[in-house]
Amino acid sequence: MTTAERQPRPVRAEPGELVEVSFTVNGTETTLRLPARVTLSDALRDHLGLTGTHVGCEHGVCGMCTVLVDGEAARACLLFAIQLDGAEITTVEGLGKPGDLHPLQRSFGRNHALQCGFCTPGFLMSSYDLLAAKPEVAAEELPAELSGVICRCTGYRNIVTAVRETQEEFPEGIPAPGNCGRRALAGRSAGQAAGALPEAEEEPVATEIVLPDGAPTVAVRIATGIAVEDSRVWTVFDDIQLLARCLPGAELTGELGDNLYSGRARVSVGPVKLAFNGVAKILEHDREAGRMRVLAQGQDTGGAQTQADIELRTEASGDGTVLHADAKVYLTGRIAQFGRALAGDISRRMFEQFAGAVAEAAQSGRAPEGPVKAPSAVKLMFGTLLDRIRLAFRRR
Repeated sequence: MTTAERQPRPVRAEPGELVEVSFTVNGTETTLRLPARVTLSDALRDHLGLTGTHVGCEHGVCGMCTVLVDGEAARACLLFAIQLDGAEITTVEGLGKPGDLHPLQRSFGRNHALQCGFCTPGFLMSSYDLLAAKPEVAAEELPAELSGVICRCTGYRNIVTAVRETQEEFPEGIPAPGNCGRRALAGRSAGQAAGALPEAEEEPVATEIVLPDGAPTVAVRIATGIAVEDSRVWTVFDDIQLLARCLPGAELTGELGDNLYSGRARVSVGPVKLAFNGVAKILEHDREAGRMRVLAQGQDTGGAQTQADIELRTEASGDGTVLHADAKVYLTGRIAQFGRALAGDISRRMFEQFAGAVAEAAQSGRAPEGPVKAPSAVKLMFGTLLDRIRLAFRRR
């Protein structure tokens, strides 16, 4: 049944009354109880945590909210969720996996087919629908065929190139979405209010850490001085439990053996709130050389994923220590919506906070009082702004 043929169930709902609707999202069946006025885009974003579906004009014009409903492109902002009982819905999160992107996603990345990224999910889903329905579309027709998504930033020509390249790679038809399976959707449980956490059993955390190919999303190199002797800093680095307590927003939850540890971390920047479950593996811990190397990865219930290769080094400096950190960070999902510059600034602020917590723990011999909280959005924003103002004045 196509979207056009689908008829809403005969429902009369009183103001404030919740209506039950069941559909399949990215291969996972789910049931929600929602007010009748809730749109599909709001149901996906606010009740299922699938924020890859962006909302722009909310009039069905801009195309940012494009998803697949029963295999056809549809504007999620123009559909009420309760219209779609029994439907199969595919969002951009279902297109490919973080470690195994869909060919269309790979082509967009390879051709730099994005700028701020806000239009990217809409273009991806619209492009997929086009190549699935018209695999033989002529190259000269692509700009018109893709005009349903109206963003026209400087990456637009690259978007057309990426779609054409994918078409040439798969002349017989584009591969199906690759991340549509059980629990591929993000997780607020059915019927709960937005912001509630899922009651479903947690997925097992993958323990194999494999970094993506290619350049990292963010590369950070930082050095900060702390007024603690090098040997006392390493008393913290030698105690993994104590070291973990110094990481902003992080908590160690288990030792898995072979220098592998499980943990969780919370990140909150403005309206974006993420809770990662993941693992970290210590590849090198050399007190004599003053060097420690760690691989880490984590995944949020909304599909955001972060992976990192972190090297920590200590250098004696008078009565204190210079703590160096080199990190290569790979981001996918919601967290990747931050620009590279902002993500780098956030990483630097968090490292400075980590260094301060290490200094406190080295001096006192115990963990900082209470969990080390990640810096607030306001502090990050104003701290970053002040740093850039100072840099501008130095250049004069």
